[in-house]
Amino acid sequence: MHGAALPRQRCWSHRRDRQRRVGTEDQPQSPPLSGGSAKPVETMLRMYLLQVWFNLSDEGVEDAIYDSYAMRRFMGVDFTVEQVPDATTLLHFRHLLEEHKLGEKLFAAQNEIFEAEGWIMRGGSIVDATIIAAPSSTKNSTGTRDPEMKQTKKGNQWYFGMKAHTGVDAGTGYVHPVSVTAASVHDLDEIAHLVRGDDEVVYADAGCQGAQKRPEIAGDEHLVGVEFLIAARKTRLKSMPGPDRVAASRQASVRAKVEHPYPVVKRDFGFIKTRYRGIGKNLNHHNMLFASANWLMRARAVALMG
Repeated sequence: MHGAALPRQRCWSHRRDRQRRVGTEDQPQSPPLSGGSAKPVETMLRMYLLQVWFNLSDEGVEDAIYDSYAMRRFMGVDFTVEQVPDATTLLHFRHLLEEHKLGEKLFAAQNEIFEAEGWIMRGGSIVDATIIAAPSSTKNSTGTRDPEMKQTKKGNQWYFGMKAHTGVDAGTGYVHPVSVTAASVHDLDEIAHLVRGDDEVVYADAGCQGAQKRPEIAGDEHLVGVEFLIAARKTRLKSMPGPDRVAASRQASVRAKVEHPYPVVKRDFGFIKTRYRGIGKNLNHHNMLFASANWLMRARAVALMG
């Protein structure tokens, strides 16, 4: 049939022994982790980013690249001379990123770029957390749920999973640190880790009442001098004098920026449930997610400015 796609095995069987890479001689190579030929690190990183952005499994992203011309173009894969790295190669590459905490380093590098370009304002941060569900089923090889995930109650609803805690630049809304804990950990337990060394003011929601009294804050030379602007509870807000309600409203408009990265991660990238077991793997994943969210928010801001 003219124009029909050939099965992958048939398409590659006659080329398998004479594959070669073109234009990658000067690129760092990822070691041959599954018995195949080494792949350029840039190629593997691009494949991993596609996995993060489209919330795909290892096998899913491999198949998607075969099916999508846009993905192949992003990867720089030429089917006439090479194959897409297989799912096992991506698995080993991701484990290398997790082992060496490269997600955290890439996130830090992205923040350095934003800082150098003047896209981040200093002096204030907004802190918040969002719950990420984890699979509660025990129908897996171990017959157990992830032991590092815990339950928490929000309103009248119980959730099983983890929390992503973020600190956001108060001026621009870009995420500067992210930490990951079990869902049962209170937001206050992470607030000290989300404040930058030169922050003078920190905005937080009503769940962080009493932050200034925390020993890790009261006993820190810098944090003890930071002004914590904590949202008033609704019951107290109603009884406030008019000027105080106006001030609270202005603070709420600033705090709203902390919510902007979450829809990018959950809606644009489709990340609403953990894919990996363990806090360490999910921390690496979240560093990549929020670094990507910063870039996407920046691109949208530039597009709005014309």
